[in-house]
Amino acid sequence: MNSTSISAKDKRTINFVFLLSAVIITLATLQNKLPSGLIGALGIMAVVGYILNLIGNKTPIINQFFGGGAIVVIFGSSYLFHSGIVPTETVATVTTFMKGGGFLAFFIASLVTGSVLGMDSDVLKKAAFKYIPVILGSVAFAFLFAGLVGELLGEGFFDSIMLIALPIMGGGMGAGAVPLVEIMAGRTEMSADVLMSKMVPALAIGNAIAIVTAGLLHKLGQYVPSLTGNGRLMISGDVKEVVEEEPQSHSVQQLGLGALLAITMYFVGTLLGTVIEMHPYALMIIFVALVKVSGVLPRELEQAAHGWCKFVLDNLTPALLVGIGVVYTDLGQIVASLTLSNLLMVFSTVLGAVVGSALIGRMMGFYPIEAAITGGLCMANMGGTGDVAVLASCKRMELMPFAQISSRLGGAMMLILATLILSLFS
Repeated sequence: MNSTSISAKDKRTINFVFLLSAVIITLATLQNKLPSGLIGALGIMAVVGYILNLIGNKTPIINQFFGGGAIVVIFGSSYLFHSGIVPTETVATVTTFMKGGGFLAFFIASLVTGSVLGMDSDVLKKAAFKYIPVILGSVAFAFLFAGLVGELLGEGFFDSIMLIALPIMGGGMGAGAVPLVEIMAGRTEMSADVLMSKMVPALAIGNAIAIVTAGLLHKLGQYVPSLTGNGRLMISGDVKEVVEEEPQSHSVQQLGLGALLAITMYFVGTLLGTVIEMHPYALMIIFVALVKVSGVLPRELEQAAHGWCKFVLDNLTPALLVGIGVVYTDLGQIVASLTLSNLLMVFSTVLGAVVGSALIGRMMGFYPIEAAITGGLCMANMGGTGDVAVLASCKRMELMPFAQISSRLGGAMMLILATLILSLFS
């Protein structure tokens, strides 16, 4: 049964079950009786995520211009879990589930596998070769905007690029800021601690601005429909989307096969990462894309993977956004770093990424808004967690493969670029 055929009676039953579950799980949490592990973490994340998502989608202005539920879930859960309302043991349970439990990896693997296998092969082949120039355009404009604003503020053109724009465009914390600090600490007069203290706040503010900007771009697409493909990257009227042909419901067996395919593809990326110096996510994307264009998978398996992707999106996205808010969003750090100069340089970096990717994307035959989201905002956010938050804010989760290309391959390009710049100017 698909969602459009749910009767009023079924809806009342669903709402009653959720309300009962929410009351029980909330009481257990407040009394510090929440079970540890997956069952406790996913339970509280699902309840908080659903409620905050509903609030965000019903709140005027926020639901129209700032991403609606996604924004409220991320920042609201960050406040709730770190303000003393929620027991510290619950915060630890959610943190362990997100980091050690691999929930984020599972979510991204499901989205990447399902969305790539659900794409039209011709669209995939055309888009892949045109996408790198979009990333390069995003980086060039981000550097230019940040450098010019930094120069006007007295921070210096070069320093603004190296300490603000480069880490923001570098693929997040683990794959971006940390290796950048290691590269720069040995070639500049700044220590690793000083570099990190400058880069981390820029990353946090940039990620927040990217999420809000994604919601604004979604609204812009509603006002100017010609700028957006509503989740489709390429402007191609003669190519029919495969996902339109798929049935709206899937059997339990099909969903199980889709989940197994997603997990297997993640394993492939991990195994390839032991012999190839690239992030497992990037290798997974490349491998899934090769499988898709080669046509070796039966159509039924591709549909199963896409069906599982939709299941995960519809049911687990709010819960994951809670985890991102709790574990990866430090409101205190963001507020403490909101000096005028920092805010202007970070904003100019994100704005430059959007402008550059939109302009080059349009030249490459992409819709400007989708190009700005994937090639711009997903370069300027904090890696995988930022990709999920940005795409949720603009309601375009189907763009996850291209978002991950930006975060992983684009981030790797930034490390190479940093090495080249330092070798030339240090």
